[in-house]
Amino acid sequence: MKITVITATEVKGCTYHIKEAFLEVLREGSSLTEFVLPRDLPHFCTGCKTCFVKGEELCPHAACVQPIWDAILAADLIVLASPVYALRAPGQMKALLDHLCVHWMVHRLEARMFRKRAVILTNAIGPVQRQAQKDMATSLLWLGVSDVKKLGIALVEDAFWTKLSPQKRQAIHSKVQKLAARYKANTPARQGIKVKALFALNRLMHQNTARKENPLSADNQYWLERGWIKL
Repeated sequence: MKITVITATEVKGCTYHIKEAFLEVLREGSSLTEFVLPRDLPHFCTGCKTCFVKGEELCPHAACVQPIWDAILAADLIVLASPVYALRAPGQMKALLDHLCVHWMVHRLEARMFRKRAVILTNAIGPVQRQAQKDMATSLLWLGVSDVKKLGIALVEDAFWTKLSPQKRQAIHSKVQKLAARYKANTPARQGIKVKALFALNRLMHQNTARKENPLSADNQYWLERGWIKL
């Protein structure tokens, strides 16, 4: 199994240990590709729209973004491990998701994403983590991923891994590894109703706009070349 892991902090604290506990179950027999943010993508999207109009390979940050995207496309399982900052996903994770927006269904979807599975691992001192997880899950949905599981760890005792009690660390370890065990079989995902519905709506939109364009936009040309729309 090919696994691509994106960790949204360079600190080897709670997020790191939770991610490592998850991977411990799957390392044997798997190929791992890991990225750490912001180290591997130290840039925010500038809003230049070059990716939309001309191509993502011309993005000013393509040297950082493209290796991550290539690894995502090659993966069977995508793991997003992130702390929660101010009840939402941290800026470094959002910066990556912003750069990947060009591959949303509304723009230039990559069909290989339909068969992928993803896991979102978050942690915070308290249990309120849904909005942070939603930031990542929404992006994965629009990228075409149907099978997305979320696990939030409420640390409660302390924000630092070394200050958590052995009992708490063991409980976290067991909970995370129970989820990881579900992915040992490496079963490809089935396309879900939400993804099917979004694809159908976006195909209709591209079909209607393409008939009015001359020349075609980069997005509509992309859909036309893949046989998803007709003129």
